[in-house]
Amino acid sequence: MIKIELNKRQELIVEIVKENGPITGEHIAERLNLTRATLRPDLAILTMAGFLDARPRVGYFYTGKSSTQLLTDSLNNIYVKEYQSIPVVIDESISVYDAIVTMFLEDVGTVFVVDKHALLVGVLSRKDLLRASIGKQELSTIPVNIIMTRMPNITMCTKEDLMIDVAKKLIEKQIDALPVVKEVESGVEVVGRISKTNIAKAFVSLAEESY
Repeated sequence: MIKIELNKRQELIVEIVKENGPITGEHIAERLNLTRATLRPDLAILTMAGFLDARPRVGYFYTGKSSTQLLTDSLNNIYVKEYQSIPVVIDESISVYDAIVTMFLEDVGTVFVVDKHALLVGVLSRKDLLRASIGKQELSTIPVNIIMTRMPNITMCTKEDLMIDVAKKLIEKQIDALPVVKEVESGVEVVGRISKTNIAKAFVSLAEESY
C-alpha cells in the first residue's frame, strides 16, 4: 500500500492546523519561528496531498483524512479512459492458427473477436489458444468462434469506469484483460483495452505522484 511520508516540519504543521484551524499561513509560521516563505513549499505539499485544505481569507484547516483515506480518494479518481490502450481485434472467421500469429506479433495476451459489422462477439485468451493447441488438431482449419468466450459471457468495461473496479473484475474473473466498449444500436463496439499492465501503470503513476 502507498504511504505518504511527511517530514518532521510537515507533521508539526498538520498538528498545529489540526488543533488551531482554520489558521493562516502567517500564524503557522509564527508558531514555528519561521518565515511564511520558508513554509510555503510545505504548505503546498500538504494541500496538494490532501492533508490540509485552504480557503481565501480564512486560512488552512485539517481535512481529517488519514493517508489510507487519501489513497482511497486517489484510487476513486482514476478512470479507464485515462489509461486504456489500443485493442487488438480479429474477425470471427479467421483460424486459430492466424489468431496465434496475431497474438504473437502484437505481443498481447488477449484478442477481441468481432463480426462483419465490427461488433464484439467474443474474447480469445492465451489459455483458450493453448487448450486448442493440445492434441493433433489442424489449427489452420478451426475458426476462432469455436473456442472463444462468447457473448453474453464476456466481462467488459466502459471508459467511464473506475480503474479500481476493473482491477477487481480482473482478479475476480482471473483474466488478463477487458475490452473497453461503447454501446451502439445493434450491440457493442470495442474502443479500447484494459490489461493488468494498464492497471500497473495507473497505480505506479499514483505512487509517483504521492512522493
